[in-house]
Amino acid sequence: MNKLLFSSLVSSLLLTSSVSMAKTVSSDEVLTTYADIAQAVYEDSLTMAEVLQKSIDVLIAAPSEATLDSAKAVWKASRVPYQQSEAYRFGNPIVDGWEGKVNAWPLDEGLIDYVSRDSYGKKSDENPLYTANIISSKKIKIMGKEVDVTTINKTLLESLHEAGEVESNVATGYHAIEFLLWGQDLNGTKKGAGERKATDYDTQNCTNDHCDRRAAYLKAAAELLVDDLEWMAKQWKESGKARTELLKKDEKEALSIIITGMGSLSYGELAGERMKLGLMLHDPEEEHDCFSDNTYNSHYYDAKGIQNVYLGKYQRIDGSEVTGASLANLVAAKDKSMDKTLQKRFAKTLSNMQVLVDSGKEGEAYDQMIAEGNKEGNKKVQASIDSLVDQAKELEKVLPVLGLSKIEFEGSDSLDAPEKVGAGG
Repeated sequence: MNKLLFSSLVSSLLLTSSVSMAKTVSSDEVLTTYADIAQAVYEDSLTMAEVLQKSIDVLIAAPSEATLDSAKAVWKASRVPYQQSEAYRFGNPIVDGWEGKVNAWPLDEGLIDYVSRDSYGKKSDENPLYTANIISSKKIKIMGKEVDVTTINKTLLESLHEAGEVESNVATGYHAIEFLLWGQDLNGTKKGAGERKATDYDTQNCTNDHCDRRAAYLKAAAELLVDDLEWMAKQWKESGKARTELLKKDEKEALSIIITGMGSLSYGELAGERMKLGLMLHDPEEEHDCFSDNTYNSHYYDAKGIQNVYLGKYQRIDGSEVTGASLANLVAAKDKSMDKTLQKRFAKTLSNMQVLVDSGKEGEAYDQMIAEGNKEGNKKVQASIDSLVDQAKELEKVLPVLGLSKIEFEGSDSLDAPEKVGAGG
């Protein structure tokens, strides 16, 4: 048998096998894979948070530019698995009720530590705690009540999260830690991230005062992140609440949860709030990982997480793969052409996101890409936005094919009512 004929035969057999699998996959199997991936991604996030915690302990014990850089590198690595978990938002109430503690943004960093008054300002009409500076204070006033912040620990940080019922009072999670590692990015849409010095943690050679309290805050935030991720990872284990609640739902309701998460993250959250809004305003304050200039990576792994859920595949941080029956199998069994189109949409989004990653690695950070007048950078970002919108629209077409009712994905004024946030784009 010649090589061409053999290759054709193998391809034919693989295609037949794939179609056969799609026809025999049950919704229960798809839901089990979905839960397995959730468990794996949150466990990986926990593992990386534990490594981050250790690197922060080393920084605090021996402050130097080397130990600070090490902690920063681990923080960036910790974002890889966590961002892939965000496709589990919007559909799963247990995730939505918890997520704000670990990944809320944007944050008014003046709540936590010193800021540059020239760029940050001295007050905010929306937030009385805009410059409260917990690290330099012993007491702060919240909604008219004096609160003792003398002892900085996990309990205090939890109590201060969204203090005064203001969402931007983010006291915990990845972005609070990010700010404490990098400091403010004062470069606007020009080159450069935050430039916090290791001596901000050196009690023997302290810069910017209160180095002991700053270290206590960073340590408590890292410990709390580990606690929160440990809790969520347990929710997706065999007897965990998130898994059991999902698996006991009606088949159509459970599949709708999966698609709601994928579509809402694609459309309103990622394409809209995290990308289009900042692009329209050309505002670096609207970028997700704004202190570290890691935004292009976070966006990429958000998109990757959406694809993971559809394909029923997730590569763990140890290189192993969690895989099983997938939504793609269910769709292909009903409409092979639709499955093929969807897979192309996801691939195109990742390809466009990779352009942002490549640009970032070559020295053009995301805040530079969205800068006013940067036509080429704006075009790259807009291409990713367009592909995210396209994949969300394609996901809507899946609903009747699977016998599901119409779903309202999360929206964003930047996409649905741009006149409310200004002209541009």
